Amino acid sequence: MKITRLLPFGCAALLGLASCSKNSSDDASSAGMSKFEVRLTDAPGDYRAVNLDVQQVQVHVSDDDNANGWQSLTLIRPGIYNVMDYTNGNSALLTSADFPAGKISQIRLILGSNNTLTLRDGTVVPLNTPSAQQSGLKLKIDAVLVRDVTYQLVLDFDVAKSIVARGNGAYNLKPVIRTVTTAVAGGIRGVATPAAARPLVLAIRTSVAPNDTLSTTADATGGFLLRGVPAGTYRVELLTASPYRNATRTGVVVANDQITDLGAVSVQ
Repeated sequence: MKITRLLPFGCAALLGLASCSKNSSDDASSAGMSKFEVRLTDAPGDYRAVNLDVQQVQVHVSDDDNANGWQSLTLIRPGIYNVMDYTNGNSALLTSADFPAGKISQIRLILGSNNTLTLRDGTVVPLNTPSAQQSGLKLKIDAVLVRDVTYQLVLDFDVAKSIVARGNGAYNLKPVIRTVTTAVAGGIRGVATPAAARPLVLAIRTSVAPNDTLSTTADATGGFLLRGVPAGTYRVELLTASPYRNATRTGVVVANDQITDLGAVSVQ
C-alpha cells in the first residue's frame, strides 16, 4: 500500500484527499492544539487582475483590542496574490498551522506596498491601501476552535465592492471581505496496549471509493492521534510485528467537528 502525506481548513466586514494519504506525524502529545487554515477566495469583478501584497496574517485571541492579543501565523508564501485567480471554488492557502484550541475573535491581513490593479484595457495602476499597510485589514471572526479538530477560515474577497475609483485615474482599496470559519475534518485517537508494540495505525475510509488511507505510529505510551480526518466511516488497523498481533476496528464514524476516541485497543 502506498502512503503519501495528507495536508490538513459569517460576517461581512470592511476590510481533496488522494486515494491513499499519510497523516502528519501526530501523537498523543499534540492534544490541546487545533489545525487552522486560512484561505483567500474571490467574487469576480470587472478587472484583469487585483494583486495584493500579503505579508502577514495575524489572529487575535481575546474580545478586546489589546495589542498583546495578536499572534502571527507563518505564511506559506508571503508576496503577491492575484485574487482574480481564486474564483468559482478556487482558493489560495495562505497559512496552515497548529494553533492552541480556544477562541479567536479577529484576524487581520498586513499588506506590503506592492498592491496593483490591472484594468480591462491592460493598464496597471497602484492600489492605495494606507491603513492595511500600517495596522492591517481587521475582520471579526468570533470562532471557537476545538482541540485536534481541523478548521478552515475562508476570506471571501468581494472585488466589485472593494475597489473604489477616485475620479482622477487613481483607485483605493477598501476591502469588503466575508469570513467563514468551518470545521473541515475531525480525528481518531486511541491507546495501543501494550505500549511496547508501537504499532503502525491505518485509518481507511470505507464510505467512499476509492478508499482514502491515513496513517500514524503510536508513541512510547501507546497513544495515537490521527488529525485532519474527513467525515466518514473508517476501518482502523493497528499493524505490529511478532510477538504482538494486529488489531482491527470497523465502522469507526468520524464527524468533521469532533475526535472519535477508540479507547484502549489490545494488540497482545
